[in-house]
Amino acid sequence: MEKDLTRGNVTGTMLKFAGPMILGNLLQQCYNIADTLIVGRFLGKDALAAVGSAYTLMTFLTSILIGLCMGSGAVFSVYYGKKEALQMKKSMLASFLFIAAAAVLLSVLSFVFIHPILHILQVPKSIYDLMYEYVWVIFWGIGFVFLYNFFAFLLRAMGNSFTPLCFLGIAAVMNIGLDLLFVVSFGMGAAGAAFATVLSQAASGLGIGLYVWGKEPELRPGKRELALDKRTMSEVIRHSFAASIQQSVMNFGILMIQGLVNSFGTIVMAAFAAAVKIDTFAYMPAQEFGNAFSLFISQNHGAGKAERIRQGVRRAAFVSAAFCIVISFFIFLSAPVLMGFFVEKGESAIIETGSAYLRIEGAFYCGIGLLFLLYGFYRGVEKPEMSLVLTVISLGTRVLLAYLLSPLPGVGVVGIWWAIPIGWFLADLAGILCLRRVGGYDVRK
Repeated sequence: MEKDLTRGNVTGTMLKFAGPMILGNLLQQCYNIADTLIVGRFLGKDALAAVGSAYTLMTFLTSILIGLCMGSGAVFSVYYGKKEALQMKKSMLASFLFIAAAAVLLSVLSFVFIHPILHILQVPKSIYDLMYEYVWVIFWGIGFVFLYNFFAFLLRAMGNSFTPLCFLGIAAVMNIGLDLLFVVSFGMGAAGAAFATVLSQAASGLGIGLYVWGKEPELRPGKRELALDKRTMSEVIRHSFAASIQQSVMNFGILMIQGLVNSFGTIVMAAFAAAVKIDTFAYMPAQEFGNAFSLFISQNHGAGKAERIRQGVRRAAFVSAAFCIVISFFIFLSAPVLMGFFVEKGESAIIETGSAYLRIEGAFYCGIGLLFLLYGFYRGVEKPEMSLVLTVISLGTRVLLAYLLSPLPGVGVVGIWWAIPIGWFLADLAGILCLRRVGGYDVRK
């Protein structure tokens, strides 16, 4: 299943590698889509608002671990490109121990501070108990999120993007089936949806871990790899920490936006919950293409193939832009119809509010598509700190404008929606201007 990304047609190699990753993330979104769809249809708008707000919270928490795994994956990929198997295995063990410790700490802190977290999010009293019920269960899945993403990024670093897809497929089917069983058949409410998600996460996390241990014996640590050195640990922590901060800052900004949205009441909360799911699903292929692009850059950077990197940057930009333009048109035209999948047709205020969000923010997917490529490029050339800078620019602008514009008469929540694409394009501009100076590659050649 392994694939050498340093050979073959540039565009074809990236697309073939990205395909399973895109499909895998589509399936992963099924966790959340299934919860939202079933909860919205069978439990009503209050439960929808609670689950949607909890989704934003969990996205932030798990982004810390996903970022750590993503950063480590870039390290693995560089050593794979250099054909340095021993150093790759050393970095694997170091990163596993480091991220596992982080996962345990995050789980403990989440349970200890569960009530302060909900108060910070300004959760309305009317849905507080529902949201508490949901997140208390969903927090148990944090460790399984770590397991799946660690081994998924490890396999992808070696060019194997198909195996992680298989385990996500199994988990997605499980989640939908368990959602229907627990929520509809057993009447377990929002907690039932949470149980379905956690059990599905456990299946994917434990399953892929057992697969790697059984089917990839060359990745098992030996005596030489057990002797960890400061250089290896420092390298892993640097890349992992930078990527994690980037991911968590991005999602912390979203969490702040969620708190602001919550202050507008349950109608806006429910609209935002459904619209964000549609939104995330729509631009997710561009995000995963950016992650695949990052591993393509990492392997070729490790192999010293500068010209192939320059070709990859240009062709990836064209592919991403083409996709984003098409999906923007689709979202703009079908926003009310898509919102209707999540809420009853009689909830016209929710549909109208959610459609406005999708039509404003969704018209500018090219902005976030390019930003995902820039994130991936800088991680791939071992400049993860630059990805963090771009995230701060994007999210800083978004949060600042949202809080400045939303209180203005005649603006309201629309100001929040417009703040998002403005942040994207400012970050894009900064990333492009720094390509040669920070990244070290002049893509104009």
